[in-house]
Amino acid sequence: MTRVLLVPAAGLGSRLGSVLPKVLTPVAGRAMIDHILDRYRHVADATVVVVHPASHTAVARHLEGCAPPVAFAEQPAPTGMLDAIVAAASAVLHFRPARVWITWCDQIGISSETVSRLTAIEAASPDLAAIVPVVTQHTPYIHFERDTDGRLMTVRQRREGDSMPDTGTSDSGLFSLSRDAFEHLLPAYARAAERGAATGEHNFLPFLPWLAARATVTTFEIAVEEAQGINTPEDLAAFDSRLRSASGSPQ
Repeated sequence: MTRVLLVPAAGLGSRLGSVLPKVLTPVAGRAMIDHILDRYRHVADATVVVVHPASHTAVARHLEGCAPPVAFAEQPAPTGMLDAIVAAASAVLHFRPARVWITWCDQIGISSETVSRLTAIEAASPDLAAIVPVVTQHTPYIHFERDTDGRLMTVRQRREGDSMPDTGTSDSGLFSLSRDAFEHLLPAYARAAERGAATGEHNFLPFLPWLAARATVTTFEIAVEEAQGINTPEDLAAFDSRLRSASGSPQ
């Protein structure tokens, strides 16, 4: 099975206080993108990274000579993850993937066990439109609502001003899409997608309930620690300490 890993990574790192593009910001001494590529190297046949034009040269230089190969797409304005993913479509489809894995560039906590579970589900059911690792957590930033059969119905997003439950089901920043879902259904959704009420961005997550109404979307639960992203200096410091402790490196 041919897989392409798509990494939307056009952030400039300003919220982290970094002078580097977010994707090159070091965590435990290594750039975020290096952690991502190491985690998925054995399952991805190629990687496409979406960068800001101002960061393209620096990121390309950092990743020069990587195996498997890395291709690039650009997102010149911060208009949302949906736009970033759509911008990468031609670069992704160049590799003729059977499935497309999407991960945010700061989701470096995903475990090898989760990657193995995801590949096993794909092997058993290769035509699933989407497979999404999820977490149950208190004060969620994201919450997927389901119908009585467990199908995704809608998504609430704190950043867009939606009311949130005390405990909810969130994504983990990792998604597996079938070729058909990526090539045909995602663009169909994107053509009519509304902008977020608070951010004005085109969000990717509402695509999943939309897709679930038209095809099969399956989820599986993982440890909540795996879904932690790196969005603030505090997040960065916590991850740095966590990874150094796990590796036995000095703090």
